[in-house]
Amino acid sequence: MNVIIEKNIPFIHGCLDDVANVSYLGADEITREAMRDADALITRTRTRCDASLLEGSRCKFIATATIGTDHIDLDYCRKNGITVANAPGCNAPAVAQYVFASIASLLNSRDARSMTIGIVGVGNVGKIVEQWSRQLGFRVLLCDPPRSESEGADGFCDFSTVLAQSDIITFHTPLTRAGKYPTYHLLDAEAAKSIERCPVIINAARGEVVDNRALVKMLDDGIVEAAVIDCWENEPDISGELLDRAVIATPHIAGYSREGKIRATRMSLDALCRHFNLAPVKLKESVPAGASASVTWDAVTESYSPQVDTASLKQNPAAFESLRNTYAYRPEVK
Repeated sequence: MNVIIEKNIPFIHGCLDDVANVSYLGADEITREAMRDADALITRTRTRCDASLLEGSRCKFIATATIGTDHIDLDYCRKNGITVANAPGCNAPAVAQYVFASIASLLNSRDARSMTIGIVGVGNVGKIVEQWSRQLGFRVLLCDPPRSESEGADGFCDFSTVLAQSDIITFHTPLTRAGKYPTYHLLDAEAAKSIERCPVIINAARGEVVDNRALVKMLDDGIVEAAVIDCWENEPDISGELLDRAVIATPHIAGYSREGKIRATRMSLDALCRHFNLAPVKLKESVPAGASASVTWDAVTESYSPQVDTASLKQNPAAFESLRNTYAYRPEVK
């Protein structure tokens, strides 16, 4: 069995070498030619998995060591018998850590108990953000139309309510461009008309969920107080205007905790072994399954400060990919 693994996936080197012929390649080296004789691929978000990569390949399994699958043409894979596995929830505690470390750096003397946080997307990440928000004293608004539809509207609100009533709006949705609830440019110039309280905007979801050009105008016009941006449109060629204006700006590393990366690698390996009926392979590192049950401001601020990462990106935005690929994975909140 031939397996191609994106070489920047942490903790994975050597894990499959006893059961497969493994090639470790950079994202730019995972080409159609490289995939021709591959039976499986384990990758990250920088590899676009579609017909241009997979046509003519014998690949029947793709694992992405990420939550999102918007870099994978799921329809193509389904039609061509290619099983796709992702790693839902792997980095949820780390993203929550990023969100609250960012908020802590902006609150100054303001009391969370006098503020409303709007959480858009209440899945694996959003649920932890909700839990910690309540523990820290925020009034919480939850917007998740798919969950509201399937579970009932009680406890949820619509996006316009979040825009009108929130002091902080944080996005935790997947990126979808079609279907009943598309999230592409969910926050755009039209949505900005419903904003009333000059909120802080946090995007640690997917870059295209927020219209970056429209957000620059919201900041310039004083509609939005501040922007915390980890996920950008057109990565790694990010908006210089938004980079200049964002108070916290990081190179898509919100989920880059050591524990989160171990979980993602473990989930990818387990999925591959199940698919090919292999015995589970060993991973030297192990971590607890979930996030800290409770959190304090002190625990958050002691665990991570986004200011160093912000300074690095603002100093050298052209290094976006290298900053991401060489990131020193931080520990999660304990």
